[in-house]
Amino acid sequence: MPTLRFNPTGKTISVAAGTGLLDAANEAGIKIDAPCGANGTCGKCAVRIVEGIPETDDHGLLSSEAVQAGYVHTCKSRVGDSDLVVEIPARCEKHGQFADAQKDFERINPALFPAEWQLNPMVKREYLQVQAAAAEDGLSDWDRLIQTIKENISDYEIRATVLVLKVLADSLRKENGLVTVWYTRDRNILKIIDLKPGRDDSEYYGIAVDLGTTSVSLILTAFPSHQITGIKTDYNRQISCGSDIISRINYARKQERLEELTSLALESINGLIQAFITEQKITSESVKSCVISGNTTMTHLLLGLNPDHIRLDPYTPTFLRVPQLKAAEIGLDLHHAAPVYISPAVGSYVGGDITAGLLCTEIEESCDEIIAFLDIGTNGELALGNSEFIISCACSAGPAFEGGAMSCGMRATRGAIESVSINPETGKSKVITIGDTKAEGICGSGIISLIAELSSSGWLEPSGKLSRNPCSCITISGRQATYTIVPEADSRSGNPLVITESEIENVIRAKAAIYSACMLLINQVGIEPESISRFYIAGGFGHYLNLENCITIGLLPDLDRTVFKFLGNTSLVGSQMLLTSKDFQIRQQALSWRITYVDLGSDPEYMDHYTAALFLPHTDQSLFPSLNRNKS
Repeated sequence: MPTLRFNPTGKTISVAAGTGLLDAANEAGIKIDAPCGANGTCGKCAVRIVEGIPETDDHGLLSSEAVQAGYVHTCKSRVGDSDLVVEIPARCEKHGQFADAQKDFERINPALFPAEWQLNPMVKREYLQVQAAAAEDGLSDWDRLIQTIKENISDYEIRATVLVLKVLADSLRKENGLVTVWYTRDRNILKIIDLKPGRDDSEYYGIAVDLGTTSVSLILTAFPSHQITGIKTDYNRQISCGSDIISRINYARKQERLEELTSLALESINGLIQAFITEQKITSESVKSCVISGNTTMTHLLLGLNPDHIRLDPYTPTFLRVPQLKAAEIGLDLHHAAPVYISPAVGSYVGGDITAGLLCTEIEESCDEIIAFLDIGTNGELALGNSEFIISCACSAGPAFEGGAMSCGMRATRGAIESVSINPETGKSKVITIGDTKAEGICGSGIISLIAELSSSGWLEPSGKLSRNPCSCITISGRQATYTIVPEADSRSGNPLVITESEIENVIRAKAAIYSACMLLINQVGIEPESISRFYIAGGFGHYLNLENCITIGLLPDLDRTVFKFLGNTSLVGSQMLLTSKDFQIRQQALSWRITYVDLGSDPEYMDHYTAALFLPHTDQSLFPSLNRNKS
């Protein structure tokens, strides 16, 4: 079999001829960024072949100079009969960290969190004094344990794991029948998940998980105190296989790639769990419960379920509501029998992250006012309603607001441009970066700021075309123009940071998708936008958004600014609420049944709204009266 060596790591692997180059790299433990889902449309998985000749279908976005230098797209190339030496550019590999999400709790109305008397965690602990065995009483150890549980806890049907049964006899005799049991109740069944002799007063823990398309966030909570002891966030390692859910669904068409995506999701979650275990000097066995919220595709991939039918007519997922599972069944590094609750989805593209997020609003309570809830990320999910009705939909924003729509785009980490101001006279920009360092790239909030400033200053036309007036920052080549955000002398890499008209067009499409989804739901309900009492914006992306910039480019409706409120990562906060009180699980399940899911793809009105929104801010300027007043 041909042998491949990957530089600069020097890792080698032998694979069969015909193996995809991207798959060979993954098998060697080298993660290469392929945000388009290995469709050959992003150009970010290019590597240089130093020795040997691979089989290549096409060179896609590569220039003739790059092809001559030996570059190929790994997603479009296969191993041939010869050995290969492959050079991996540093930019191909994934890295980075997010800040934690502690501030998200401060954004939520405290009245929505459970009061102390409402705390009802998934797993509870009880100390039991079990009667000693007696000759000829006809009772087994299990019988006596059941009898004690029914007398002291509940008359439910009682079950236990095999491992509990294995330690039962010795545990009952070690401390004269005194045992500590940890149990969970689901419907009318009480299940013992752990049992130890004596009185164990040590803390045990639960994990709340937001399994996002871009990032994964975890909260560790100690019980019975219900105290949060840590919050961690990192990238979803699946990013290397696609930046959005459609890309990952496409990537998962091969069974081995589906398994890879499942493994990467587990690595993302388990990596953060292990960080908690190491830092706080606890054991995985002490983590006895888990709640996971994510969109429908993410939960399918986590469980290793074929997601292909989510994107195919009639768009039917394998599940919307998952029965309670055990950590060992999924592959989570927790107590083997820890119950895992997965937030219910509503449709193919409105998942458990939204039903968890809605718990952070008044929409699921007795509220007569109209409330809008928008989660902006790689996908845009929207819910609109009150205590009487809720309708929801989802649209694909793509990677535009994650920095993926630009050659110099990046996520919101140190060195990313987060804000831009434009001199209306000269067209030159002044940027602010995260960490106040030299600019390395531009993140989503910076992109929105840039386009809003270019539009407001007159250097960008409503159609998305850059001005052809003389400007040292605008370079014109044929029919295309490019705007220099940061000159090469001021960038960290020494290369200029630019945005092209085609990249601007991608951002306009993304904002049009979200705005038109908002307007479609508003029209279907038969109200005016001004009837919305509160407009909640969720998602980690919302941390960095400037409201005026969002309205300037037509991403959000032009409403009274006091109506809007940024909530942060409501999927994570909602998961924490579900972890600490099963009452929220009951409310969430009922909420998921109440929501009417609107499929935008089958609604002809959506395309009309979308087409009209492909301008800055919109073809109908009367929809943005505050912007017109500002101009006058």
